[in-house]
Amino acid sequence: MSGTQSQATASSLQICRIMRPDDANIVGNVHGGTILKMIEEAGCIIGTRHCNTQPGDRCAAQLARVERTDFLYPMFIGEVAHVSAEITYASKHSVEVQVHVMSENILTGATKMTNRAALWYVPFSLEDVDNVTEVPPIKYASPGQEEEGKKRYEAQKMERLETKERNGELLMPVSAPEPYTVGFSQSSLIHLVGPSDCTLHGFVHGGVTMKLMDEVAGIVAARHCKTNIVTASVDAINFHRKIMKGCVVTVSGRATFASNKSMEIEVFVDADPLIEAEKGKYRAVTAFFTYISLDKQGKPLSIPPMKLEGDGEQKRFEDGKMRYLQNKAKRLADKERQQ
Repeated sequence: MSGTQSQATASSLQICRIMRPDDANIVGNVHGGTILKMIEEAGCIIGTRHCNTQPGDRCAAQLARVERTDFLYPMFIGEVAHVSAEITYASKHSVEVQVHVMSENILTGATKMTNRAALWYVPFSLEDVDNVTEVPPIKYASPGQEEEGKKRYEAQKMERLETKERNGELLMPVSAPEPYTVGFSQSSLIHLVGPSDCTLHGFVHGGVTMKLMDEVAGIVAARHCKTNIVTASVDAINFHRKIMKGCVVTVSGRATFASNKSMEIEVFVDADPLIEAEKGKYRAVTAFFTYISLDKQGKPLSIPPMKLEGDGEQKRFEDGKMRYLQNKAKRLADKERQQ
């Protein structure tokens, strides 16, 4: 295979699989975490393929960030998920992958787009896990396409740095919390990282981490709403530090904001290296998940109002409200452009 053919093959990818009962909740909606894991698997494959299309050290693409991801329509048990991925921008040391997810009803043939996502990967050498290798350049359809990609790259780079600086808070247990308070619904999950969770480097797959985060966020939403809940969107997920095999990870979630029809949950992942305990516990990943509440017919229900306690919860609520209004304005603007 020639170099040109090899690079063309590496720049796009499609995978598919049928959704099974263990992929879904008790009413048949496929878990958001299941879909996020499939999205990341596709991104990891195409990112790693592309970064190995040039001579030099073999490398594996490690997830650094997932941009805001909207869950446009639910997916159900028995449907087939078609995940397509394409490399859309490459900087010297990172690559952007755009992923689309389509669901197919194999009984009727009906299809619909359920998800769109943009992921950023960084290639690490298999010989030296601390060495970031260079990314092969890609061909752009036009200079404008490359310029737009560069703007997205600079924006996500700046936001990752800002997010890393402001995330260090710990989730503290609350004694005898009242219903609808933050303390009542906050939840944590502890997971020992094993070989099946990891990449060739021995670091946790980004998709595994995102699935755990979605599980915790879902528990928080279910505790607050006491109904069937589904993932509506995920704000940018930032992977600040790699998580190694053998670490114990604590995934924590708490409600930060609730509108009439949706609620925002802050989720963070702390890693504790058991074997190299001298390194200490550290904050590895942070994100905001948005959930909606559904009745038995799958129609949206109102979210119970939150009972806020203290200045900290009030500030997080106001910050969440700002994100909610910004995202709502962006959705309306996007809708107007499409019309």
